[in-house]
Amino acid sequence: QLQAYGGGLVQAGGSLRLSCAASGRTFSSYVMGWFRQAPGKEREFAAAISRSGGTTYYADSVKGRFTISRDNAKNTVYLQMNSLKPEDTAAYYCAAGRTYTRWPHAYDYWGQGTLVTVSS
Repeated sequence: QLQAYGGGLVQAGGSLRLSCAASGRTFSSYVMGWFRQAPGKEREFAAAISRSGGTTYYADSVKGRFTISRDNAKNTVYLQMNSLKPEDTAAYYCAAGRTYTRWPHAYDYWGQGTLVTVSS
């Protein structure tokens, strides 16, 4: 089970840190990803991190502004979002899977989403 939290309302240029807590004892065996879905749009990839945390992968739209990290001792993955833009407004979802990929269908477990709203 995945529980995402940390969303909220922020002005353009601001920062937010999302967290996703996982239950169970196999967290470190999963690749973790963050996806987002804006109103009326399809879910899109934002970032992924390998099992050890040693490798990360970002969508071009967030590269240089967002940082994904994980703490396997705490069963938690994070998404630090800086220099936020109004186009970052979306529901953000964490996901767990076995494959290091940007494709959402490859992920097995999903959190419930946390809403991020960036005002201009």
